[in-house]
Amino acid sequence: MLEEVGVGYVLAVPKSQHIHAMGRIDFAFSRAPDDAWERQSCGAGAKGPRVYDWAAVRLPPIDDFDGPEPTHGRWVLARRSLAHPDEIAYYLAYAPTGITVTELVRVAGTRWAIEEAFQAAKNECGLDQYEVRRYPGWYRHITLAMLAHAFLAAMAAAAAQKGAAETVPARWPRSPWQKYGGSWQLAAPQ
Repeated sequence: MLEEVGVGYVLAVPKSQHIHAMGRIDFAFSRAPDDAWERQSCGAGAKGPRVYDWAAVRLPPIDDFDGPEPTHGRWVLARRSLAHPDEIAYYLAYAPTGITVTELVRVAGTRWAIEEAFQAAKNECGLDQYEVRRYPGWYRHITLAMLAHAFLAAMAAAAAQKGAAETVPARWPRSPWQKYGGSWQLAAPQ
């Protein structure tokens, strides 16, 4: 569906994924030569850059979908851990022609930022505090929890931008306490 409207993607897939013209994805990359793997960072992490060995294969166009002059291409990516070379993750990608493998790797690395946002929403807004019974209720809960998380993130960013000195409330020129009759009341600031 994304390809039909021309929207690019990088999607993690299982190692058993079957690829047109390649067969099983893990089998295809198991036969990759050593120089097919290139060491690249997919973004900054909590402990520095996330560096892995990456291999990429551009898939041939599909005539029925792409037409005679394709504007997008399909890719298959593999990410291999440096510490544990037997741990390999696989991705399918669809992107405009002319995109570089480095850009596809960067997009694949944005996955961690999304996971961190979901974890923060679970901790701060109760994203995971719903027992699913029906889709409408689940959808409303998820929507409101993510809206609350976006609001909190925007407020935190605004506070950080203003600085700590401006977070102290301004002093009223006169005391907000007023005596009316026999009782004290708090008057609204003017």
